[in-house]
Amino acid sequence: MLTLTSPVETALHRMPAGWKLVGLALATLVVVPMTDLRWIAVAAALVVGLYLMQGVAFAKAGARMLWPLWPFLVVLAVWHAVTGDLVAGFGIALRMLTAIAIANLVTMTTRLDDLIAVVERCARPLVRIGLNPRTLAVAIALVIRFTPVLLLRAGQLMEAWRARSPRRPGWQVVAPLALSALDDAERVAEALRARGGL
Repeated sequence: MLTLTSPVETALHRMPAGWKLVGLALATLVVVPMTDLRWIAVAAALVVGLYLMQGVAFAKAGARMLWPLWPFLVVLAVWHAVTGDLVAGFGIALRMLTAIAIANLVTMTTRLDDLIAVVERCARPLVRIGLNPRTLAVAIALVIRFTPVLLLRAGQLMEAWRARSPRRPGWQVVAPLALSALDDAERVAEALRARGGL
């Protein structure tokens, strides 16, 4: 599994994880409802500025992590171009990219065990309804850790398809990707059971 924390040390690394998660929640609440393209562009520029303030190497690493989003953004743009509202489609794509970039900034500057500790603390009241906070925290951590692994695996499957066929890869890679994800999940479950579970 991969860690998403950037090895490039920044001022944001020293900020408490709880405050960063609160900031992420508030920023998302502000960005997502925006409809005016000018304000969305301002929000996107502010996020780009935040990345660049941490250094060029950090900003490049952040851009690399956001690169896999381009197919979704293209689909959004094409769909709205076909339906005749390209400006609205661009606004939605930019809003989505900005919100994800903010979340990416938090994961790049926060150690995973700090995120787990915050989630576990916040989930303590859920004990009353029978939910184990540790289980929830570890589940979120696994999703965060496995996302880049699945994206990398999907890229490898697409490259393997291109090497064997002149046609573009599509739905044909979904089944092997799903089976690979299930295999990884089974191995992680076995490892957790071997360590005494949660």
